[in-house]
Amino acid sequence: MRRIILFLAIVFFLSPGLRAAVTDTISTYSSSMEKQIKAVVIKPESYDKARELPVLYLLHGYSGNYSDWVKKDRFIGRLADQLDMIIVCPDGGFSSWYFDSPVNKSIRYETYITNELIGFIDGKYKTIKNRKGRAITGLSMGGHGALYLAFRHQDIFGAAGSMSGGVDIRPFPNNWDIKERLGSYDKNRENWENNTVINMVNLLTPKSMALIFDCGTEDFFFQVNKKLHEELLYRNIPHDFITRPGGHSWPYWINSLQYQALFFSNFFRESAQ
Repeated sequence: MRRIILFLAIVFFLSPGLRAAVTDTISTYSSSMEKQIKAVVIKPESYDKARELPVLYLLHGYSGNYSDWVKKDRFIGRLADQLDMIIVCPDGGFSSWYFDSPVNKSIRYETYITNELIGFIDGKYKTIKNRKGRAITGLSMGGHGALYLAFRHQDIFGAAGSMSGGVDIRPFPNNWDIKERLGSYDKNRENWENNTVINMVNLLTPKSMALIFDCGTEDFFFQVNKKLHEELLYRNIPHDFITRPGGHSWPYWINSLQYQALFFSNFFRESAQ
């Protein structure tokens, strides 16, 4: 009998179909870009009884969209349940890099996420409406975007992370449509220098933000992540930097999210004390 009960408990815990989290697909209007933009909102089991909950904003990568995380990570709802947090997966466009583009005024994803989307989420859901209850992370293009937005908006986000992030875009002047957002590197070098994450470390002060980022040792972004780690060390900025075998792939990111979500949960708990 004990074995049967244990088996049923394991099945319930592991089965994504039995998780209690509720996933909403919402549409928000961006006045800065004059269009509707979708997002996924994952509410934990505790949502109905909660007074307010912290929010993790989780960004997708290049060529992805708002639904990537819920399609690829079948345990993401369980993660929201276990850690008592709302998870929001915004749409960042095919290749926005989460910029307000200086060369294309129709691309304004920095404004959209930090102003329009967060305002909508805080108005519709039971959220902690300050930086102590907000974190942001993402994969690849979204890893760059998460640190980019957090460094530039420390009044909004109290914690930030990156998974396999393009944290220095300058070595890749012809890749992933970045030149469509910033202009060509040879003619618009100032745009590239001003909008690459590794050049924004000067915006941080020790303990101004809880930071975690990681990258697989076989990833083409490994060296730029290692350099970001070294720059943060040089400036005495506390952070968690994790490396392990792995490439630029969904199995790596799904595993990474487990660590980062726990890191953010600890930040939320400590901030609430």
